[in-house]
Amino acid sequence: MEYKYKVDKEEAFIKLKHYCEQEKFQGWDPYDGLNSKLFQRTPLKKSRLARLAWIQLFKRNPINLRSILLVPKGYNAKGIGLFLTGYCNLYKLASSGNTNFGSPDDLQKKIVELAELLIKLQTLGYSGACWGYNFDWQNRVFYQPRYTPTVVATSFCADALFNAYEIIKDKKYLKTALSTAKFVTNDLNRLEQGNQLIFSYSPLDTSQVYNASLLGARLLARCYKYSNNENYLQLASKAINAGIEMQKPDGSWYYGADKCQNWIDSYHTGFNLECIWEYLQYSNDSKPVKTFEKGMDFYLDNFFLKDGQPKYYHNSLYPIDIHSPAQLLVTLAKTGKLKSNIHLAENVLNWTIINMKSRKGFYYYQMKKLISSKISYMRWAQAWMFYGYSFYFLKYNESKN
Repeated sequence: MEYKYKVDKEEAFIKLKHYCEQEKFQGWDPYDGLNSKLFQRTPLKKSRLARLAWIQLFKRNPINLRSILLVPKGYNAKGIGLFLTGYCNLYKLASSGNTNFGSPDDLQKKIVELAELLIKLQTLGYSGACWGYNFDWQNRVFYQPRYTPTVVATSFCADALFNAYEIIKDKKYLKTALSTAKFVTNDLNRLEQGNQLIFSYSPLDTSQVYNASLLGARLLARCYKYSNNENYLQLASKAINAGIEMQKPDGSWYYGADKCQNWIDSYHTGFNLECIWEYLQYSNDSKPVKTFEKGMDFYLDNFFLKDGQPKYYHNSLYPIDIHSPAQLLVTLAKTGKLKSNIHLAENVLNWTIINMKSRKGFYYYQMKKLISSKISYMRWAQAWMFYGYSFYFLKYNESKN
């Protein structure tokens, strides 16, 4: 089924690009409630339950309370990493002759600007370069003070610096990105059994979040590509083995090992697939191929309706989260599946533009059955859509040449 409306995807992206540049890539986040200056002045900040409830109040509320309760806009390192990779993709596009989104010179300047900013945003005091979020974060499993480095944020930031190095050739970017392997190998906790291991989310916890561990594997595999350090490849292989073991018979993965993490969602499944695929490219290890293929079949069959609506969970439509369509574009582009699934990608992108884009050009956070959240979140929504668009246009252009 083809979506009944056609949209101008380039115009929609240009509006988003203009909005993000106008905001200087700073903004709010669904989880930044604990940055409230009012909350930080109360004794509630020491209570786990109060922190959890306060974050959920901000995350679930369709009304943006941040200005009233003094939550400032800020830079999110992971968001900057996504923008940086996006501009690297646009530079490649411009270098091939498509300058609809900027000239090579202008895009190169933006790459340098964002790469330098990303290096400044790193968290110091660990074995290698690493990044965290610009807010305290409480979930049901653990608490993370602001700027606590995580393997997730670090993986995307390092990936962006590798991408910037390949264009700018500044060895500082390569050196910083390579040093992240020391953070992963020295500072993260590991659950290791035989030829399998799972990396913790951060140095402060021992959680088993499968996509986070696989992002660590992808990062080590890319570091191996530049360094030929066999230890990095061996650890990446063990983490991939654990990912293979944790895949369910139908091709899906739970989010994590804890009972409260036993859900199956769209964009984390996409993370798993791209990590396994990129590991394959860097390692020449064919062992995970069947896991990838089974996972991709489940992903494409369970998370997108025929009219283009992207699902959050495999067994329910709502909430429709902006991460889901953005990650589809990335997953298909990175794994070489965009051309064969272009009809799906365009249906999903058309639906998202029509239903989740504001007149100002930014994208809404979540659509719900009753009351939706149309708040603009820079890292969660704008950076991800920017990132997704950039892969879509780059790979679509390559498929025509």
